[in-house]
Amino acid sequence: MKNTTIEKVLQTIEEKSDYHFLYNNKLVNVDRKVSVRVKNAAIADVLNKLFASEDVEYQVEGNQIILSPKEKVTEIVSGVEFAQQQSQQREITGKVTDASGQPLPGATVVVKGTTIGTVTDADGNFSLRIPSDAQNLQISFVGMKTEEIPIAGQTVFNVILEEEAIGLDEVVAIGYGVQQKRLTTGATVQVKSDQIIKQNTVSPMTALQGLTPGLTIIKQTGEPGSGFKVNIRGLGTTGNAEPLIVIDGVPGGSLDYLPPSDIESIDVLKDAASAAIYGSRAANGVVLVTTKSGLRGIAKGPKKAQITYDGSYGVQNLYKKLPVANAQEYAVLINESRVNSLQPLMDFASLVPDWDKIESGIWKGTDWLDELIVEDAPMQNHALNVVGGGENSTYSLGLSYADQEGIFGGPVNSKYNRYSFRLNSDYVLLRNVSDTFDVLKVGERLRYHYTTQRGIGTGNQYWNDIFSCTVTSPFLPMYDENGEYHYAIPWNPQEANPIASMEYQRGYNKSKNYDLNGSIYVEVQPIKNLIYRSQFGYNKSSSSWRSYTPTYDLSTTVFRDHDQVSHNMSNGYRWTWENTINYNFDINNQHAFNVLAGMSAEKWGLGEDISGTNIDCIFTDFKYAWLINTPVVNSDGTTKLSSSPWGEGGILSYFGRVNYDYLKKYIFTLILRADGSSNFARGNRWGYFPSVSGGWIITEEPFMESLSGVFDFLKLRVSWGQNGNQAIPSFQYLSTISYQNVNYFFGPDKKKVYIGAYPNILPNPDITWETSEQINIGIDAFFLRNRLGFNLDWYKKTTKDWLVRADNLASFGTGAPYINGGDVQNKGVEVALSWGDRVQDFNYNIGVNVSYNKNKVTRIANSEGIIYGPDHVLGQGTTELFRAQIGYPIGYFRGYNTLGVFQTDEEVKNYKNSKGVVIQPNAVAGDLIFADTNGDGVISDADKVMIGDPNPDYVVGLNMNFEFKGFDLSIVGNGAFGHQIACCWRRWADSPLNNYTTNIFKRWHGEGSSNRYPRLIFGAHPNWQYVSDIFIENADYFRLSNITFGYDFKRLLKNVPFDQLRLFITGQNVYTFTKYIGMDPEIGTSTDDSNYPWAKGIDIGYYPSPRTVLMGVSVKF
Repeated sequence: MKNTTIEKVLQTIEEKSDYHFLYNNKLVNVDRKVSVRVKNAAIADVLNKLFASEDVEYQVEGNQIILSPKEKVTEIVSGVEFAQQQSQQREITGKVTDASGQPLPGATVVVKGTTIGTVTDADGNFSLRIPSDAQNLQISFVGMKTEEIPIAGQTVFNVILEEEAIGLDEVVAIGYGVQQKRLTTGATVQVKSDQIIKQNTVSPMTALQGLTPGLTIIKQTGEPGSGFKVNIRGLGTTGNAEPLIVIDGVPGGSLDYLPPSDIESIDVLKDAASAAIYGSRAANGVVLVTTKSGLRGIAKGPKKAQITYDGSYGVQNLYKKLPVANAQEYAVLINESRVNSLQPLMDFASLVPDWDKIESGIWKGTDWLDELIVEDAPMQNHALNVVGGGENSTYSLGLSYADQEGIFGGPVNSKYNRYSFRLNSDYVLLRNVSDTFDVLKVGERLRYHYTTQRGIGTGNQYWNDIFSCTVTSPFLPMYDENGEYHYAIPWNPQEANPIASMEYQRGYNKSKNYDLNGSIYVEVQPIKNLIYRSQFGYNKSSSSWRSYTPTYDLSTTVFRDHDQVSHNMSNGYRWTWENTINYNFDINNQHAFNVLAGMSAEKWGLGEDISGTNIDCIFTDFKYAWLINTPVVNSDGTTKLSSSPWGEGGILSYFGRVNYDYLKKYIFTLILRADGSSNFARGNRWGYFPSVSGGWIITEEPFMESLSGVFDFLKLRVSWGQNGNQAIPSFQYLSTISYQNVNYFFGPDKKKVYIGAYPNILPNPDITWETSEQINIGIDAFFLRNRLGFNLDWYKKTTKDWLVRADNLASFGTGAPYINGGDVQNKGVEVALSWGDRVQDFNYNIGVNVSYNKNKVTRIANSEGIIYGPDHVLGQGTTELFRAQIGYPIGYFRGYNTLGVFQTDEEVKNYKNSKGVVIQPNAVAGDLIFADTNGDGVISDADKVMIGDPNPDYVVGLNMNFEFKGFDLSIVGNGAFGHQIACCWRRWADSPLNNYTTNIFKRWHGEGSSNRYPRLIFGAHPNWQYVSDIFIENADYFRLSNITFGYDFKRLLKNVPFDQLRLFITGQNVYTFTKYIGMDPEIGTSTDDSNYPWAKGIDIGYYPSPRTVLMGVSVKF
C-alpha cells in the first residue's frame, strides 16, 4: 500500500484477519500517510513498521488490538508538568460502558482543560493520577456522546456512554439478515426502542405515528385495546391492505399485544425491493420487529445483569366534547321543523315531564354525552427488563403490565388489561479452533400475552353508544324518583334511556385472549462467514368472549323478557419453518458479496371455534353467567350451539438474494422469491416475485473530495420489484358445500325435518395472486459534519389483480367467489429532514418528515367499473356514501354537490338549465341548491360526483429531542392534510325526534341566515336525506401527540445504587390544530370494518382518542 493513511492500513488488516483495532484518534494519529509493502507478515511486524516513528504501543486482547500512547495507563502529560504536579496528585479509578453494560475498551478519559488522560483497557477499566484541584473529567469514545462528569472528591467512577452516530455504520434489518445502513438500496426506515419507550404508550403503533414517513397509522377507534388501520404508501386494495408483520424473524405476527418495552427496533420496508424477500404477503409492505436480546460479554465469565424498570400512572379525559342542544334549544328546533313542514306545534306540557322546569330554564334537560363520559379514567404501565450474558450466552427477560380504562361508558366504561412475558436467549455451543468465530449456536424467542377487554358499542348507527347518546332527546331524565333508570316518556314512547340500553345490552361482557409465540433456531458455521440457520416458529392463540344480558324494560320497543348468556371460544395454532444458508465473502478486498438462499414452509388455520347461547340463567349477574347455569334447553331457537374448524391453509416458498458492492461505492441487490399457496388451484398456485436495486455512494468518488466540507455522505438509490398477496378465504377455486340453515320437508308431515346441502359459492378456478409492482428512486445524504440529514424517495406502486369478492345476482342462489378484480395506483414522494448537534452540555436533534401520496383506481373487472359501498351509512334511508371506481381514489365519498341555499322563492324559479327548464320546481326558500352536473334539468343519481376523499394527500411527522445536564424533553407530532371526513350525528329520515348538535345553529332560518345548511324539516326530505357535501368536513389537522419531560436524579444523588433514576411527566394528545367540528379528526371509521375494510373517515359517533397526563419513573440497576 502506497501513500495511504494508517487508518486505511488498519481497515485492510481487519478485512484480511480476525482482528479488530480499538483506539482513540485524539491520542493515536491515524491520519498520517505511510507506504507499506508486506507479504505473509505477522501483524506485530506490520504494526512495528507503522508506528516506528511514533510513541504508540499495542496490546492484544483475544481478537482485539488496543492502540495507545506508550505511557499506556499513565498520564499523557509532559515531564515538566509531571514534576510540578506529582506531589499534589491523587489516583482515581473507574469503568466505562455503553448503555447496555458492555465495556468500552479504548475510551479516552481526560481531565478537562488539560492533557492529562488515559485510555480504558479491554474490560473498560481505567486508573489515572489527577491534580488535586481537577474539576471535571471528559470521557469520549468513537461513535458515543462525550460525557463530562464533576469530580467532586470522588475516586471511583462508573461511566455510561450513549450512542452518538449518524447511523450509517449501524445495521438495519432487511429480512433474513441485517445490513449496514450505508449499503442499503431499498426504502427503509428504522425506529429504535428509546424513541418508542420514551412516549409511554400502551401500543407501539401509537408511538410510531409521526416517526415513519410513508407509514399511515390510524386507530380504528380510541377505545382501549382497539386495533389500528396501517397502510404503507397508500391503500393498495379493497381487500386486506395491512402490511406483513414479522417479529423476530417469524412472519404473521401482530403488534396489538406487543408491549413497547419488549421492542429493540422496528424496521419498515416500504418499497418492493426491500420487501420482495417476503414475496407472497409483502404487497402492502413489511414491518420487521426485533425484540430485546442480551449482550454477549468480551471477557471471560458472566457479565453483570442490567435491570431496568419503567412505570407510569396517569389519567385520561375527553379532549373535545361534541356539543348538543339542551332541552330549551331542542324544543325550539323541533317546533321550527314542524312549522317548516306545515305541521302543528308540539304540546310539550302534555308530553314532557317537568316541562315547567324546562320552560323556565331551571332544568336544561339531560346531556346524554355528559352521562356517558368518564372523567379521569386511569391508565398505568409497568415493565421490568433484565438483560445479561457471558462469553458464550446471552439472555433477556421482560415482564410487563398495562391497564387502561375508557373515557366513555359511564357505569360500564371500556377497560383493557395486558400481561406480557418475554424470554430471549442465545447459546454458543462450539467455537472454532482459533476461537475467532462461532461454529454452533442455538437460541430461542418466547413471548406470552394475556389480555382482557370490555367495550361499549362503537360500530355503525345501530350499535354505537356515542351515537345513541348524541341523538337521544334531552327531555328524557336519566333516573326516576326511585333512582332507577327512567322509562321512556310520552314524548317518544319508543326512545329508550341510552345509558340503560348500553349497560343492559352491551355492558356486561368480557373478552380474553391468550397468545403464545415462540421460535427456536440453530446456526452452524462450518467455515468463517458461511452460516446455515434453521428456525421453527410456533404461534398458539386462544380466545374467549362471554356476555350476559339481563331482563329489562326501557320503552315500548326496547325490552327483554328473558335474560341471556352467550359464550364463544376459539383455540388454534400455526407454525413456520425456515431454513437459510448465507455466505459473506470478498474478492481482492474490492468486490464484496453476501449470498442468501432459503426455503420457508408455513401452515395456518389449525384450530376450532365453539359458541353457545341460551336464556333463563338461574343467576342474575355477569359473574355467574355461564351456560351451565342455563339448564333448560329450548326448542324455540333461543338455545343455540355451534362449532366449526378454522380454515386451513399453507405456503411453501423458495427465495434467494445477492448483495454486492464494489469498494463500498457501487451497490447491487437481486432478489427472487417463489411462493406456492393453497388458496389457489393447481396451475395458478405459484407466484414469482423478483426485485432488483442498486445504489451509488457518490461521496466515495474522487471528484467529490472538493465538496467534502459540504457533503459528508451522498447516496443515490434505484429499485424495482414485485410482491404478492393471497389473503382470501381458502378454496375459492372450488364450489364448497354448506349444510347451514338448509332444511327440507317431504310429504305432508312437517314435523320431520331433513337436512339439505347446497354449493355456497360459485367456483373460480382461475383466481391467482394479487401483485404489487413498485419503482422507487431515493437519495440519502448528510451535510455539515453529519448534523443535517436528508432523505428523499419518489415511488410509483401499482397493485394488479385485486383479490375482491365479486357481485352476483340473488337469482344465482349462492354466494359469489373472490376474483382478480381490479388495479390501483399509488404515486408519491417522501421527504425526511433531521438536524442534530451538541453545544457543550446541550444536545438536541430535530426531525421532520412529509409524505405525499395520490391514490387512483385504474381497473375494476365489471361492466360498471365500480365496487359499490353499502346504503344507510350516514343514516337510515340514505344511499351509498363511498365506493371504489375507475379514475377515483379508493373509498371516495360520492354524493351531490350543493351550490348553496335558496334564499327566496324567486331564486327557485330562476334556477334553470341551459334549455330554460326549472331544475328544482318543488323547492322553496331554505332548501338546498343541488348542482345539475349533467345539465339535463333533473336532480338524479346521474348528478352525483366525488364530494370528498378520506385519503390524505399529505401525512407529516415531527420529533424533537433535547438534553441538558440530566434534563430531557421530547416532542412528537403528527398530522394529515388534503382529506375529508363524512359526518352525521342524526337519523334525519326516520327519526325526526332525534336531538341535534349545536352545529345546527348555522342552519337557514330566514333570508341571508345561512348559505350552507338548509331549513329544518320534520321527517324525510332531500335537504337532509340526500348524501351531499353538507355532510363533508375538512379534516386537516396537526396534533402534538406526545410531550415528555424528565430528569435523571442520578446526576444529583451520586451515591444511590442506580445507574439511572429518571422521573418524567408525559402528555399525550396534548393539542390538535384543526377546524374539524367533531371530537377527533383522526378517524378510522365508525361503520362496518369487517365487510368494508377500505372504508375510513366516517364519523357517526367515533370514539375519540383521550388526552392523557402521565407521571412515571425509569430506573436502571
